[in-house]
Amino acid sequence: MGKVTAIANQKGGVGKTTTAVNLSAALGEAGKKVMLVDIDPQGNATSGLGVNKRTVQKSSYDLLSAGMPANEIILHTRYQNVDLIPSNISLAGAEIELVDAADREEKLKRALVPVREDYDFILIDCPPSLGIITLNALVAADTLLVPAQCEFYALEGLSQLMATVRTVKRLYNPSIDIEGVLLTMYDGRLNLTLQVVEEVKRFFPRKVYKTVVPRNVRISEAPSFGQPVIYYDKYSKGSDAYRELAQEIIGQNR
Repeated sequence: MGKVTAIANQKGGVGKTTTAVNLSAALGEAGKKVMLVDIDPQGNATSGLGVNKRTVQKSSYDLLSAGMPANEIILHTRYQNVDLIPSNISLAGAEIELVDAADREEKLKRALVPVREDYDFILIDCPPSLGIITLNALVAADTLLVPAQCEFYALEGLSQLMATVRTVKRLYNPSIDIEGVLLTMYDGRLNLTLQVVEEVKRFFPRKVYKTVVPRNVRISEAPSFGQPVIYYDKYSKGSDAYRELAQEIIGQNR
């Protein structure tokens, strides 16, 4: 059965969607069958895999609000072993529509059950908020991967996220655990970066990945071409980092 991992941080701009897209591609390249579930109304993970979010006929909105089966929505991308449940702006309405729904926090979990056997990894790209859509991801997930930018406010966002995870663990999903914390936009020349790394490691002992994602212009350029960085420039430092992360995760999940 495929492992479901939510990639979440309510703080925007930390490399969450970048990680979702590039980790999916790197795991797929390594021979693992992967599905990326985009539940961010911005749909950036969808376009990052080369799918036009304005023209998708069925999306994660239909999964959450209309109860459409996942296998009717899944798209096969042009990238090795990577499938996608796309998103678009219509998902923004789901926050309101789900408020009064029965078992509103379990919609995504139930939708993924029939397709879990088809994949090694199911990654969920969450919106930069802690609303009902992100709650669905945390209830559906086995683990949580947290991208954290190497900057001053990183820990403030992490403490809020962990408070939410503790609530989810108590009320909805007692088995959820931290898969790992990924340090992004890393620049080892800066004292601030090194200080943040030490603080994060103290906050999450034994949960911080050895792999760090550097500041890299190729990672920033790749989404505008609808490509993961390992396909856009396979020899870049960003590509190396996400391949290393994929191997680290595969090693942890043998």
